[in-house]
Amino acid sequence: MAKAKKPKGKSVATEKTTAKGKGPIAEIGIIGGSGLYSMSGLTDTRNISVKTPFGDPSDSFVIGTLEGKRVAFLSRHGQGHRLMPSELNFRANIYAMKLLGVQRIISVSAVGSLQENLRPGEFLVPDQFFDSTKGRKSTFFGNGIVAHVTFDKPTCTHLSGVLADACVSSGVPVYRKGTYICMEGPQFSTLAESLTYKNLGYSVIGMTNLPEAKLAREAEICYATVAMVTDFDCWHPDHDAVTVTDIIKVLLANAEKAARLASRLARDFPREHEPCPIGSDRALDTAIITAPEARDPELIKKLDAVAGRVLKGA
Repeated sequence: MAKAKKPKGKSVATEKTTAKGKGPIAEIGIIGGSGLYSMSGLTDTRNISVKTPFGDPSDSFVIGTLEGKRVAFLSRHGQGHRLMPSELNFRANIYAMKLLGVQRIISVSAVGSLQENLRPGEFLVPDQFFDSTKGRKSTFFGNGIVAHVTFDKPTCTHLSGVLADACVSSGVPVYRKGTYICMEGPQFSTLAESLTYKNLGYSVIGMTNLPEAKLAREAEICYATVAMVTDFDCWHPDHDAVTVTDIIKVLLANAEKAARLASRLARDFPREHEPCPIGSDRALDTAIITAPEARDPELIKKLDAVAGRVLKGA
């Protein structure tokens, strides 16, 4: 894993950890997507490289304090944007969050709009996803232990509400409901695909968030997404007028909005973690179908951080 770059003017320690057996290092996890490679406003920061049974996360984590809350920030694509969506080790990213003690994940993602009313520079907090990926590793289970978590509500309703409220409070235009279609990439949509997605009523299109949401549910972590619109997808008649320079300009503006939003969000979070209204934090209670005597002991050890609560009690 590449070492995290040392910010100018700051002394940042880099350490390795498994976080096992310790108290929570962070309570809120933030995953930054395209354009959001660092988290401004964090104080008392240090970099932590986390090792997981599923390999290395995208980068080291920046641990710090934001409005009195302990936060773990991860650059989804790595510093310098080195990783394509299909190259991301989603399992390692979410497993590492669990090791750090994170109970709630805010995922920030750049997306294209599929609807006229969702304009560049505006945010969407989606309540639904549609999967159009191919072969993404989006479960911790298999090869000896089978689990089926409920996923009709793929995002935590409480966390999404707090996130949308924080957008309003920080002056960011936001839509509270919509469907994020997750495509494989790295190529963008064909015109036929884009028109189909638009006509089906999907709101935005991206390449990363659905595997995260599935894995967060298996890890019993509350998860919500803020989708930052950078441009209209190719269905739009004015799409050809959009240049890479225009998109980067929107990305930078969105990153500044996301930083304001994160500060407001941390400020508004209740001090005590409330039970998830859709049961994200108890998702494995009735999910594991494999008989206890048939479970692979080595896999039980591998899954300790995400499923030890239920596997050890079996």
